[in-house]
Amino acid sequence: QRQLQESGGGLVQPGGSLRLSCAAPRTISSVFNPSQMAWYRQAPGKERELVASITAGGRTDYADSVKGRFTISRDNSRKRTYLQMNGLGPEDTAVYLCNRNLEGQSFWGQGTQVTVSS
Repeated sequence: QRQLQESGGGLVQPGGSLRLSCAAPRTISSVFNPSQMAWYRQAPGKERELVASITAGGRTDYADSVKGRFTISRDNSRKRTYLQMNGLGPEDTAVYLCNRNLEGQSFWGQGTQVTVSS
């Protein structure tokens, strides 16, 4: 069982919205809380790219291509990380993967597919 479990992907029309969720059920709070969490995506034939990240203190950072459309957040009490995606376009079609990083140790989920198509 992977340490991170993504959900919330699916098929959506252009201009639509999705909210991805990443759960860390096997991670104790004392490890999750100080971790940096991030969402990456990988489209067919393309390299994996960082979409958004959030530090333990709540500082966020976004790829230029998603600024103003995507919002990353975290709920430490539930050990979850979210990615709210608005204004989706075909270029956002990819497998979205959750990442947890603490002191150089990095863990990945298996990803959730997001397809934007009419």
